[in-house]
Amino acid sequence: MAAALAELAARFAGDEEAAEHAHSLAGELVRLGDDDATAYSAFMAEHSEAARQRIVEVPDEIAARADDVALIADRLAGELQTSVAGDAEAAGELARAAARVARRLAELNRASGS
Repeated sequence: MAAALAELAARFAGDEEAAEHAHSLAGELVRLGDDDATAYSAFMAEHSEAARQRIVEVPDEIAARADDVALIADRLAGELQTSVAGDAEAAGELARAAARVARRLAELNRASGS
């Protein structure tokens, strides 16, 4: 949702490069969400070190992409002077929350192997 809001704000601002980047990030985040579910299912079935590593890697990747969305959104929120600035602000908040949660999950999953 954060990436879609960032894309909307970028399109409204006429920043096609940011809009395309946000659109691409949205697709990557959907794929990573599916990857996370697959990784966790594999870990629950196997309890292997390789599977545990994957439940750390995927949330870390989600956090990195969410950080990218937040950067786009924050820049746009500072540039827009219309009500769409609120959409950019919401995108930034949602992206930061997603990154924070993903990092915490990776941290917990990392610690589960200790």
